[in-house]
Amino acid sequence: MKNDRLITPIPSLEPNKYQREQIARRFGMFIHFGVNTFGNVEWSDGGIQAESYQPTEIDADGWVRTAWEAGMNYVIIITKHHDGFCLWDTKYTDYCVRNSGNKTDVVKAVSDACRKYGVKFGVYYSLWDRKEPSYKQDFSGKYIEYMLNQLTELLDGRYGEVVELWLDGSWDKSCAEWRLDIIYDLVKRLQPSCQVGVNHTVGVYKETAGGPEERYQPKNYQEGDPLRMFPSDFRLWDPHMCRKDDPKHYTFGGKTYYMPFEMTICSREGFSWFYSNIYEKKPFLPVHEVAEQCRTLFSIDNLAVINMPPNTSGKLVEGDVEHLMAISRELGIARK
Repeated sequence: MKNDRLITPIPSLEPNKYQREQIARRFGMFIHFGVNTFGNVEWSDGGIQAESYQPTEIDADGWVRTAWEAGMNYVIIITKHHDGFCLWDTKYTDYCVRNSGNKTDVVKAVSDACRKYGVKFGVYYSLWDRKEPSYKQDFSGKYIEYMLNQLTELLDGRYGEVVELWLDGSWDKSCAEWRLDIIYDLVKRLQPSCQVGVNHTVGVYKETAGGPEERYQPKNYQEGDPLRMFPSDFRLWDPHMCRKDDPKHYTFGGKTYYMPFEMTICSREGFSWFYSNIYEKKPFLPVHEVAEQCRTLFSIDNLAVINMPPNTSGKLVEGDVEHLMAISRELGIARK
């Protein structure tokens, strides 16, 4: 790194300016879409051919319009899942939309739609990559550089303002190996307002691969619990709900940091993230239960995102949209 001093969070018992802005967004849409959609799987290993990804269209306008009508204030799009397939025209791998059955830059389409509807834009990026050769061949050198290059593409302004970076897959390496210090610094230099979250945030900092113990599930959070994925700005552990008296103060290196929590909610039972040929057969979560969870989250300065996976035609499922609108009407925030 050229910079001698890396940007890191400032210890505090109160939310900073950008955390307050994040908390005010409250309600968002999570969009899982990619090669898995066309392989009928939740996870894949990079073996699904790029050409298999062939949505009839990319209805990004419809996705974001639905979010706005449901009273949502931000959208998070999957840019790269664990399989390594990229939904933008990245120059660092051939495993991307450029070589697929639909070459639309989905990240650009969603960011453009967000600007159109006045909805904030966020991105999900998987740290774990099961396709990129350097992940196994030279992780600490070439792969870290690969991630930084791709994150620079996503955050350098070509897609406008990015308010959230949702990082996933951290359990496959030790906490230190991911070099979150360098990633966080890059993010803040490119997008100072972007809030960084890492799945499985809370728990004992590990020098070996693996996730946190069950003791550190969101329902068990305690004041002063340790942070295992740091530096970061907010807490994640999908798809769990936190305590109703969710504490906000967490520790790293002997210092205390204010950290809100964002809950991820699937529309249907079974934690289905990507659309598949059995997706629509799964029952919906009860509207009143989801609405009650959201009310609780909002009341304690936390956030909720509801996953809405487009189908192979590139459109949201009609039943999912109706279910979402029922939730937003019960919350009294529908704009439609």
